[in-house]
Amino acid sequence: MEVPLFPLHTVLCPGVALPLHIFEPRYREMTERCLAEGSPFGVVLIREGREVGGGGLALAGVGTLAEIREAGRHEDGRFDLLVVGTRRFSIDDVNTDREPYLVGDVSPLDEVIGDVKEARRLTDRVTRRFITYLELMQPQEGETVEELDVQVEVDVVEEDPEQVDPNELREAAFLEGASDEEAGLLEGDPLRGGPGEPAAGFASGDLRDPEQMARLDEAARRLTIPDDPTVLSYLLSGIVQVELPRRQELLQAATTADRLTALGRILEREIDLLRRRLRNYSPDGRLLATRKN
Repeated sequence: MEVPLFPLHTVLCPGVALPLHIFEPRYREMTERCLAEGSPFGVVLIREGREVGGGGLALAGVGTLAEIREAGRHEDGRFDLLVVGTRRFSIDDVNTDREPYLVGDVSPLDEVIGDVKEARRLTDRVTRRFITYLELMQPQEGETVEELDVQVEVDVVEEDPEQVDPNELREAAFLEGASDEEAGLLEGDPLRGGPGEPAAGFASGDLRDPEQMARLDEAARRLTIPDDPTVLSYLLSGIVQVELPRRQELLQAATTADRLTALGRILEREIDLLRRRLRNYSPDGRLLATRKN
């Protein structure tokens, strides 16, 4: 299939929403075409080079179809869009002459879970790690950090927020403060590597002070975590703050189980850094020779 390509210095994951400001004439034309036809365009990571100004441009081999959910047009022709990633694709060929923008000959990629039991087990483990990660991302006294602001689109059952039991999520987070044996992470857990099987139980306790627990309670009430392994794997791939090459690797993972395994290792690393109050470094985009459209 053929789709317009929008090269960006970002990675879009299925189910994750991305706001875009379209000002360049060729991408205004692309947007108008997609709106008129009700068709998606492809978001693909720029690996090297700049999309404007000439020179070589190296694109990632896998991108994500983006459907326009909201569109606002300014009087001067610029667009403000909200798009949502829907499906991955691989790029077979790129045509640079047919339109003012790039047109890709792409093949949609099927979602392969891999070992279903393993994927379910990894879903539970990665969810627990993510809850701990989310708590540690909350600013401590004297810290000022940007709040995680990632929009997602997932199908969930509407629940009364008052019925959400933060204790269940607290209990899951306690696992991250327990020893490996208490948390059931024996040698052979794919999140640690090596042969063996995980243990079943863990020892709970008052592992965090009341102020920390209050922050986790608030996070628990605001967060709905899907239990579908593939949906969860893409959601967390879009949320966790990692370098673009790592996020691209998560997008390109061959199976859901592979992606969850990689996410578990990334979260384990990030949790360790956050406990030492070391955060992912993001350079000021204004100092980089890149372009945002």
